[in-house]
Amino acid sequence: MQYLDRPGVSFCSRTTYDDNAITNAVEIYESSSGATHFMASNNDCGVRDFDMEKFQLSNHFRFPWPVNHTSLSPDGKLFVIVGDNPDGMLVDSQTGKKVMSLCGHLDFSFATAWHPDGRTFATGNQDKTCRIWDARNLSKSVAVLKGNLGAIRSIRFTADGQFMAMAEPADFVHVFDVKNGYEKEQEIDFFGEISGVSFSPDTESLFIGVWDRTYGSLLQYGRRRKYSYLDSFI
Repeated sequence: MQYLDRPGVSFCSRTTYDDNAITNAVEIYESSSGATHFMASNNDCGVRDFDMEKFQLSNHFRFPWPVNHTSLSPDGKLFVIVGDNPDGMLVDSQTGKKVMSLCGHLDFSFATAWHPDGRTFATGNQDKTCRIWDARNLSKSVAVLKGNLGAIRSIRFTADGQFMAMAEPADFVHVFDVKNGYEKEQEIDFFGEISGVSFSPDTESLFIGVWDRTYGSLLQYGRRRKYSYLDSFI
């Protein structure tokens, strides 16, 4: 852990000493008490919740397969986990018990994200699709969004809930119009391996991390507004 406004590392520790100790993803969030926490998704089949202010482990949940990504719902009551299993899980954040399985993907999943409304969330899979789910009815996904060439490795919603971005491993980031049922899409096509995507808190910018050795960079796209009722990222 390192502060942006101070020099040096403030805290460093291993999340697990298991032989299969890869940390696949880290999600930072604010708990109901106001404390800053992060959840680590590990290849040893665990999800670990850490208090970043006390540098202490708060919870450790175990699952039947390696966990590749975890996202906490906006109200803090549920989290969705995906990993080396075609089916994901919706889980109670206090007990770690499964609430419901997420069935539909054909391969292993790598990405998740919650919509700000707290009802909708998305999962990204190696089957080259992103599925949209409604937590009130998980019998099947409400939409299936397709990539071009590879797995969906990163998913982010804007803070206002109007747009969702999903990234493939390389070359393609897709931005969907959530408000219009994901029917409108902008495809950002460039050259390079993608390390992740993120929207700015004010929703005005989309950032794309490119870790390619030759073309390594951080791309920033601005939200263009022609009219008050028509917003676009192009």
